[in-house]
Amino acid sequence: MSVIVILISLVYGILSLILFFKVWGMTNDVRELKETLLFEIQKKGKDSNPCNNSIQNAKDELADVEKQSEEEKTGFEKKDRFEKKKCRRKPKEEKNVNLNVKKSMSIIWQSQYNKIILSENDRDTKRRIQMKKRVLSMLLVASMTGALLAGCGSGETASTDASTDAAADTNTAAAGTEAAADAATSDGEAVTLKWAIWDQETTPYWNALKEAYEAANPNVTIEMVDLGSTDYMTVLATELSGSGSDFDVVTIKDVPGYATLVQKNTLESLDAYIADAGINLADFNGITDQVTVDGSLYELPFRSDYWLIYYNKDVFDAAGIAYPSNDMTIEDYDALARQLTDTTYGSQVYGCHYHTWRSAVELFGILDGKHSILDGNYDWMIPYYDMILSEEDDGVCQTYTDLSTEGLHYSAAFSNGNVAMMNMGSWFISTLISNLDSGEYDSSLCGNWGIASYPHPDGAEAGSTIATITGLAVTSASANKDAAFDFVNWVSGTEGAKVMASTGNFPAIMTDDVINTIAGMAGFPTDESSKEALNITNAYLEVPYAENVSEINSILDTYHTSIMNREVTVEEGVASMNEQVGKILNQ
Repeated sequence: MSVIVILISLVYGILSLILFFKVWGMTNDVRELKETLLFEIQKKGKDSNPCNNSIQNAKDELADVEKQSEEEKTGFEKKDRFEKKKCRRKPKEEKNVNLNVKKSMSIIWQSQYNKIILSENDRDTKRRIQMKKRVLSMLLVASMTGALLAGCGSGETASTDASTDAAADTNTAAAGTEAAADAATSDGEAVTLKWAIWDQETTPYWNALKEAYEAANPNVTIEMVDLGSTDYMTVLATELSGSGSDFDVVTIKDVPGYATLVQKNTLESLDAYIADAGINLADFNGITDQVTVDGSLYELPFRSDYWLIYYNKDVFDAAGIAYPSNDMTIEDYDALARQLTDTTYGSQVYGCHYHTWRSAVELFGILDGKHSILDGNYDWMIPYYDMILSEEDDGVCQTYTDLSTEGLHYSAAFSNGNVAMMNMGSWFISTLISNLDSGEYDSSLCGNWGIASYPHPDGAEAGSTIATITGLAVTSASANKDAAFDFVNWVSGTEGAKVMASTGNFPAIMTDDVINTIAGMAGFPTDESSKEALNITNAYLEVPYAENVSEINSILDTYHTSIMNREVTVEEGVASMNEQVGKILNQ
């Protein structure tokens, strides 16, 4: 093998020498030709426009080359037209004239060269040129072949040399590193995802999620688009229905809006993505089952707020009454509220408080897991309307009419310090902490607070509550569906849950770490009972998915207002709910 390598190397060296001399000889021929042409140009350089003269000379010389190959002739004619076009421009500066002279030299050189090698009167010259071309081609082929063979031979020889072997290993390692880098670059292609949100400036977790995800995925840029909270879902539906929408990820604010987007085919089914990612939907405590559409899921919840009881410890302490437990029935809750009520003018204390939302009433009846707003028969709501209207009559809570007229927000009512208990969503925790810390709320009035599990009906499990979800979806029109789903999966998963908890908000996945994070926030109640209230056993959506859920919601809201304003009796209002919703369900 060594003898073969030596012979190949010898042949390669000889061929290289031959090639060098051939190229050197051709270079001399070209130099001589160039000097002759320069002399001809200098003789004719007295004309005012050398470019025109050059073109004319070139044209005269080309006329003698009538039998040259069609390919060469065509190519030269194109060049001639290009140069004549340029020559029609009047030179403005001396350097432009010099440039034209150089171009004319090139034209004359080309024509002279073609004349020399293609003249019919010089067939010997033509044959010699052709022979030179063949020899040059053979030399180039031989040189390339020799290089390849020499490379192969040196590789085998190096295997026996320790120092060469080390060098080869180094080169191999470098090549491997480069290949790995290329692969990483390919896999980490830069992507920008457009994300629809609302109230960016006042909602801390938007930026927190964006920054955390971008830090973990440096190739991805999240572009948030704030559509505002007013009629957000309506605005979003309009945006996605337009031909120019380029959203990749959208935030789903409520189930009725979600239903609208699904029906308009603007959201991508996530089933295949969920299966590929190995996501365990059981981690969402059954919430995803309630937004499944014909067996398919189009969103993943990343935030899941649930209802709790907020209470003012100072009010309880002043009355000498024990704080509410995490296993309170609805009857226990009503009795406790009445016990804490003080109707004395000027020092009134309300045992409980209800916001004007329909949720504040109907949620009590859903906690048994047997009823929902999709039933079509709402007789189960009657006892809870009766309870709250009776509490109004007895001064246990402020009236619906007064709250509507005054426009009193639930947060202001609790911060006044004269409300013992209030049913509200978990989102109020971060509001309380933040506003007390900033001084917006008077800590002497509401700074000593706690939370308890939501009251449950007889027979229902303690810790059962009503949830509202905020989800993320991938749009059908997205050009980056895989990247968009990765973002959705990250935000709705354990990593996003940690970020949500760090901002005092409740993620859809509640782990022990999340609970400890929320309970460990500065300003959160320090008693163990409040921390235990964060654990839920069953979560039911206030508004589960249905194609006609928006219509149902509208009907229930209308008659809720009529009942609470005492425009109709409870029985009359509920009967109208049954009738109107029944028509929709029976369509």
